Amino acid sequence: MAERAARLSFLAALLVLGLKGVAYLLTGSVALLSDALESTVNVAAALLALFAIRFAQRPPDETHPFGHTKAEYFSAVLEGALVVLAALLITKESIPRLLEPKPLEGLGPGLLVSLVASLLNGLLAWHLIRQGKLLRSPALTADGYHVLSDVLTSVGVLAGVGLAWATGLWVLDPLLALLVAGNILLMGFRLVRQSVGGLMDEGLPPEEVGRIRETIGKALRERALEVHDLKTRKAGNRAFLEFHLVVPGSMTVEEAHRLCDELERVLERSFPGLAVTIHVEPESERKRPG
Repeated sequence: MAERAARLSFLAALLVLGLKGVAYLLTGSVALLSDALESTVNVAAALLALFAIRFAQRPPDETHPFGHTKAEYFSAVLEGALVVLAALLITKESIPRLLEPKPLEGLGPGLLVSLVASLLNGLLAWHLIRQGKLLRSPALTADGYHVLSDVLTSVGVLAGVGLAWATGLWVLDPLLALLVAGNILLMGFRLVRQSVGGLMDEGLPPEEVGRIRETIGKALRERALEVHDLKTRKAGNRAFLEFHLVVPGSMTVEEAHRLCDELERVLERSFPGLAVTIHVEPESERKRPG
């Protein structure tokens, strides 16, 4: 499912790049060129996401007993780096035009082609973000938000170039391109930050941890004395949970084992992709009295 979405993203990115390239050739606008350059990053990012998702789906083996899901984070880090590179290229193209503004030609057909490309991109962004969240795929989610940022950028560029056309203030063209560069630079740093968090075994969001605690409490129904040292981490579309479960001294090993099995089933059913490890402790290890 994730691989199919990544393939669709790559093919759509190629189509959108072609349309935006045509829009630039028709007009000579550096703002539209900046939009097209960002789309080259989309193509590279979609290809990276496709390879990363394919690699991440490999089953655990002797050298990777926890699986290969972190491969998706490398894709997202590289995507962030490519976004930063695109911002620098846009800046390089824009500064000479800022110093010597030039009137643009063929804006009617060019803006129409760019608008069609933006509509296609908007549909793609919605699909990728939806699938990324559904499948807990960092690569798909990052790709989706990247495409969404591209859509918002394109809308701004279209409005700005249209304003320059209407007013004759051609300096708006390079100014818009520089604003695009600043926006995607910020997006690139954000993508890198999120991906590095995953590589550093960042825990699940507080609200999700809260729901996990609530699920444990309901499943236990006061059959245990305490849960402590609860830890989480995420790796691609998988998440890992471990905690210590303090049971009464009168509980047998078989009863404690049965209780742990029940807890694991409830948690894994409530949170798909969650791997649970429970360490059972006797009453003497209780950390809170009462």
